[in-house]
Amino acid sequence: MKNDPERTIEFEFLRATEGAALSAHSWLGKGEKELGDAAACDAIRGMFDLMDMKGEITIGEGIKDEAPGLFLGEKVGNWNDDAPRFDIALDPVDGTTNLSKGMPNSIACIAAAIPDGSGEAALEDIPAFYMDKLAYPEAVRLAWMENPDLPISLDHPLEEVIKTCAKILGKEIGNMTVMVLDRPRNKKHIDAVRAVGAKLRMIADGDITAALAPAMPGSGVDLYAGIGGSPEGVLSAAALRCLGGGLMSRIWPSDEKEKAELIEAGWGDRLDKVYLSKDLAKGQSIIFCATGISESPLLRGIETEGKFVTTHSVLMRVRSKTVRFVEAIHNTDAKTLRLRSENGEIALAEVAKKAIITK
Repeated sequence: MKNDPERTIEFEFLRATEGAALSAHSWLGKGEKELGDAAACDAIRGMFDLMDMKGEITIGEGIKDEAPGLFLGEKVGNWNDDAPRFDIALDPVDGTTNLSKGMPNSIACIAAAIPDGSGEAALEDIPAFYMDKLAYPEAVRLAWMENPDLPISLDHPLEEVIKTCAKILGKEIGNMTVMVLDRPRNKKHIDAVRAVGAKLRMIADGDITAALAPAMPGSGVDLYAGIGGSPEGVLSAAALRCLGGGLMSRIWPSDEKEKAELIEAGWGDRLDKVYLSKDLAKGQSIIFCATGISESPLLRGIETEGKFVTTHSVLMRVRSKTVRFVEAIHNTDAKTLRLRSENGEIALAEVAKKAIITK
């Protein structure tokens, strides 16, 4: 473990996202996004309690809507003297609104990184609610690295970015698919995609899967553009480091009050900074894992048939660039989840019943 702690602990993080997804899935379509989120958090904390690590939540969730969450500075793991140190960013349910409405595009995800000893967090904590983002596949990233003068940036018109990326990818503009989060703040992005004649694919919620889609073979998505959550941006950066894709992002204050608060907090000189994925997720010791709750461009959702429940997950590392897709079949007659609230194991069948009893 001391030589390569990522390799030995990565599947424990995967079990945490599996547990979160299975717990949250009980709330699918029930109109209770906070309760679904709380169920996922309970399962992740339960799994973290068993893990041999010195973990600290450096980027949590629940900030924007005061939902239940694992929060900044929370210590997780057993903190044994010889346990490896991890900075952890997570979103127990990315796409809580989708979960509550029974819609596609909800996942449970975790990024974990070993700090380099410099005192800086391995996963950058951006103290703003939102960032403007542009995510693209590996071919585009490599072309831009070779020629940074290419019009691929947050400052170039999106129409121009789409045209340039189409040339790099060898596609007609009409065959380019751009994914955008459906929000009034993204109107200019939506208008730009339509104006240039590319295909627009809008999502209601869950922009981690959207940002990863351009780097995932077979996703049918070429670019992701628009303003979405800052914590989600860091999680996306960690995964894109593993996948080889790229991300450009910049802090987007939602109003003058938030801008003033950021300046007062000492972030005034970074409001115009463009963060690449390597700026948000640093180093080579990074793990990313996610489990689908409902169908998304990244992963299939949870499937049930009789007493069997199937989960679909992805597990990847920056160091090895290995991307594993893991399909697990869980027998509800035997499967248990460890929940913090229970301080122990609970049958998966009972987890589903809790969503009915407590509603």
